[in-house]
Amino acid sequence: MKIGLVSPYDYSFPGGVVNHIAYLSHNFIQWGHKVKIIAPCPKGGNRYFEEEVTPIGKPLPVPFAGAIARIPVSPWLPVQMGEILANEDFDILHLHEPFTPMICVSALLKSNCINVGTFHAYHNKPRVYWLGKPIFRRWLPRLHGKITVSKPALEYVSRHLPGDYRIIPNGIDTQQFCLDAPQRKEFADGKINILFVGRLEQRKGLGYLLNACAKIKNSLHNSRLIIVGPGTMLRHRYEKLVKDMGLTDNVVFVGFVPSDELPSYYRSADIFCAPATGGESFGIVLLEAMACGKPVVATNIQGYASVLANGEEGLLVPPRDAKSLAHALLSLLNDKNLRLKMGAKGRIKAEKYSWPNISRQVMDYYNSLLNSHA
Repeated sequence: MKIGLVSPYDYSFPGGVVNHIAYLSHNFIQWGHKVKIIAPCPKGGNRYFEEEVTPIGKPLPVPFAGAIARIPVSPWLPVQMGEILANEDFDILHLHEPFTPMICVSALLKSNCINVGTFHAYHNKPRVYWLGKPIFRRWLPRLHGKITVSKPALEYVSRHLPGDYRIIPNGIDTQQFCLDAPQRKEFADGKINILFVGRLEQRKGLGYLLNACAKIKNSLHNSRLIIVGPGTMLRHRYEKLVKDMGLTDNVVFVGFVPSDELPSYYRSADIFCAPATGGESFGIVLLEAMACGKPVVATNIQGYASVLANGEEGLLVPPRDAKSLAHALLSLLNDKNLRLKMGAKGRIKAEKYSWPNISRQVMDYYNSLLNSHA
């Protein structure tokens, strides 16, 4: 099978969508398929599977959907895309975030093969789909197959673009996030480590986690909270909060950590905590922790509840509830056997989300579409 994978985002910047495409490509090639990635990428950029990438456009930072996306903007992109597709004979053209301007839209309108779209996003304020609904609905029939990465993402997109969608989740690298990952020597001093991984922004819920730690401060004398993630504006506020609460000796701010070092932080943890207040379409950080054999305390939001069963691989608590969060943490802090039991169950579940398993689901979907349109 000859497959085209289209990324709207700069392929020299690793991120959720780019990583997703890279892992699919790797597995498809391993299985003997021909794969070409079409993506914006500056010359000399760090690319995955460089020989398989066809660069198109010059990526620029553009405000899009409440964030800054590195996408190309040029009136020549439709022409360039048409030329690229004319020189290929794809069986499947797989567009990621298919209605993101301008590359994916150009590919969708120029393609003459079976088109598949994966919708990754989930937002509390779906302004993009609301504004583009009349045009998007006109283009939607050109997608022969539609994938969302989670139930929240499905509900988000189908509210504005009704249709038949297949839920195929994101995957995790279970060879990278595993029981064999090394531990951090600086945290191997016998203390019980609670780990937070995420951007230091309000919706990630770190403030509630700090308040929860303050409520059980007397039980934290042999424990520490390790905070991993970028963010400077709120970090100063959180550091002041830690000082005011008398938690300075129990909290460590690590800052940004390269992705290849993340497994060592998960392996150094005894408990992983994800206190986000919402806006998460998928619990990727939960699965990374579970793959490393760690029990999880997380908020009961859709993106997290879809991968974590309460009382099995960890504990779910109401969002924005520091008291319930404190109680759940205390349950695990005081019970090593429970931590080990939940961690073992998490490792088993995480295997279901390995990239070979996820890639197989995508390939099976391709085959079903080809058979139905033969």
